[in-house]
Amino acid sequence: MTTPTDAGTATARILLHPSGSPVGKPDTPYLLNCWYAAALSREIPAEGLLSRQLLDTGVLLYRRADGTPVALHDRCPHRFVPLSMGRREGDEVVCRYHALRFDCSGACTHNPHGHGRIPAAARVRSFPLLERWGFVWIWMGDAPADPAKLPDFSPLDDGPASGIGHTSMSMKANYELIIDNVMDLSHVDHVHGEIISTRGQLTPQIPPVKEENGSVSVRWEWQQTPPILILANFLPEPAAAARHFVTVTWHAPATIQLSIGATQDVDAPLDLAHTQGQYDLHTCTPASATETHYFFATRRNHLVDDEAYNQMKIEAMHGAFVGEDGPIIEAAQREMNTRDFFALDPVLITSDVAPVRVRRLLARLIEQEGRHA
Repeated sequence: MTTPTDAGTATARILLHPSGSPVGKPDTPYLLNCWYAAALSREIPAEGLLSRQLLDTGVLLYRRADGTPVALHDRCPHRFVPLSMGRREGDEVVCRYHALRFDCSGACTHNPHGHGRIPAAARVRSFPLLERWGFVWIWMGDAPADPAKLPDFSPLDDGPASGIGHTSMSMKANYELIIDNVMDLSHVDHVHGEIISTRGQLTPQIPPVKEENGSVSVRWEWQQTPPILILANFLPEPAAAARHFVTVTWHAPATIQLSIGATQDVDAPLDLAHTQGQYDLHTCTPASATETHYFFATRRNHLVDDEAYNQMKIEAMHGAFVGEDGPIIEAAQREMNTRDFFALDPVLITSDVAPVRVRRLLARLIEQEGRHA
């Protein structure tokens, strides 16, 4: 969308905020024509409404009677009251303030005032959704939603429901700091406790990093005694040495797939098919520049029928992230007091190769969308 400049001799783009409005905060620091996790599937109620801030934008999430998820801008176009303060009426939403009613497409279907005429501008932006692998993904850009841009994480569906866990949490930090944390696992040697201790084996390594097809991957291989405790009890000798691997792959804008495994077979390939391990998904969605929704799923290839063990895995993840990673990342955000990491001229070391690659690639993708005036 263009508009004449003040001089009238050139054009400049009117930049749309994810809400669809050029008023207020049209400039956005986010990659928009892509998929973000809006919620875990279980978070969106069969009845009722869920309000969530995503990319500086209030989003209303709910389900139709047939279970299909819906996402609308959580703001009535009349007096800008959040629609989430209102009520459901079938598959439609009624604003609490003046009872304008909106359908799943965002169109106003009922105005109870005066002669009942519905103004042409009485509509709310709706956002495309995909529901896959226990997540509901949202497209907040201005280009047509492209399902092919959501990477394939179908291994999360391979196995019984008792073998996979999902969870979410909030962090008061920019989402890129969380991505940095997962892309550089050398911090595990220094931050985390016994349950995921890597016995100091990651820090000395300079792991290989690959950038291809718009993704960045990094891989570590090592041996430790005893094995990492989340996997040790599923190996033949839980106290003996084992070979390990972990592969971490970032996909734009903010999703990381992590696979980890261990084996005591000296000839076994180091992959999930030949080790005791798990396939994890970490995905971050900015609420704002300094607050992030962090979603997580983990599927293991052992003890898959034990629902209680599955719950323990999720509790352990919360313990590691909320109790160990979280305070460090949030403290870094407070000290930085900015989302511009490179503006602070950070010291870089060998373990920074993967996170720096991700930051630079993401910056290029955002620049290509041309949303900054």
